[in-house]
Formats: sequence, C-alpha cells, structure tokens
Amino acid sequence: MSDRDAAPGLFSSIAPQYSWAGAVMSFGQDARWRRFMVSKLGAVPGSLVLDVAAGTGLVARELAARRRAHVVALDAAEPMLRAGLPANEMAGLQGQIRPVLGRAESLPFPDGTFDAITFTYLVRYVDDPAATMRELTRVLRPGGAIASLEFHVPQRPLVRAGWYAYTRGVLPVTGSFVSPQWRRTGVFLGPSISRLERRAPLPEQVRWWQEAGIRHVRSRELTLGAAVVLWGVKEGRRAG
Repeated sequence: MSDRDAAPGLFSSIAPQYSWAGAVMSFGQDARWRRFMVSKLGAVPGSLVLDVAAGTGLVARELAARRRAHVVALDAAEPMLRAGLPANEMAGLQGQIRPVLGRAESLPFPDGTFDAITFTYLVRYVDDPAATMRELTRVLRPGGAIASLEFHVPQRPLVRAGWYAYTRGVLPVTGSFVSPQWRRTGVFLGPSISRLERRAPLPEQVRWWQEAGIRHVRSRELTLGAAVVLWGVKEGRRAG
C-alpha cells in the first residue's frame, strides 16, 4: 500500500489524540517548527490563507491567532477536521477558520483565491508532488507567499544514526503508550520519511516549487535536520 493510500485510514484513526500526542512524540519540537513556518509567510491581518493538510487545525489556529488571518483549513480526512473544532471554539477562532474537506491535488477554489498558503506533512501523501505544487500555486495570488513544513532525514552521519534509531525504535514504542493506532503510526512514519528522501531529495523539492512558478525559494533545516521548512513567493505582482 502506498503512503497516499495509507494516509486516510491512518490519520482518521489517530484524530482524537493528534493535537497533543504529536507534540509528545516530537518532544515539543513540532510547535516550534510550525511557528517558524508561519513566520515566513508575512501575512497581514485580514489576509485569506489556505492551510492544506490542516489536520486538527494546529497551523490554522497559529495563523488565525498570531497573524489575525482568515483561514481555510483543508484536509482529506474528515475526522481530523472534526477533531479540531472544539479547539477552534475554545480559542475563540471559529469565526476565522473554515474547515473544508478536500484534496490538495484538486483544490475546489478559483485561480488566485488566496493571499498565502501553508502545507504541512503533505508531499509524502500525494502521487505526483510536482503536479500538486502546480495546483497549490494556481490558487495563490501573484506575489503571494507559500510555505511548507515536512519531516527530513538528517544528513550528518551521527545525527542520522540517532534519527534512524529514534524513528525505528523509540517512536513506535512511544506510540504504543498512546494507542495501538499511534503505534501503527510510529511504525509507519520513519520508513515513510526515508522513502521521500530517496524519491525526492531537497533539491528536487525546490525544483518542483520553481517549475510551478514560485520564486525566491529558500529552505531551512530545523532540529539538527529532522525537519525542513521551504518558503517562497509566486511570480507576478500582487494586485492593489
């Protein structure tokens, strides 16, 4: 089964614990990664932002609270979107965040709809990442910013060895303390990240962005290379 085929069932099964268990399993690093990604958007208050692979709304709430943006939170797993609704309401952000069920490969929006776009842990779950980047760029306004967060395989040998031991050993064991579904997620995650590295090293991912019409593409590896953030701007001038 491909990562794309595995994703809906996998994430639907962990939706109730996703918001907090992911933080525990990454030792709190995922929140720092999300904040860094959001900081690269430069979205102004009132901006319309599309958050793709939104899950339970962790990035969407960051955008709504810190950037005072209006956010369309799109995800292919309805249980994930539903699981995020109470947190949106508790934060008083339900009026700024609109959940939408859909897939990144075929977005239900007209061209140039959004001022900015974020996507998190997405490219491992689409069959054609280059085509998906073109689709994301299509709904972004000229001059709009786009940023992504993805897991990454560290390149330094000692760090890479520690990462491998953690993702193949510690992560499944940690997940088993949460639920059988989270153990399955822990077993799945490390090999999935490694498959992306083999299929598309970081320079290849940058090429997808550039060929889709994104300019000034930059990247930053975080936490010794365990995650990578990419960001850039769609070619053309922003209207108005």
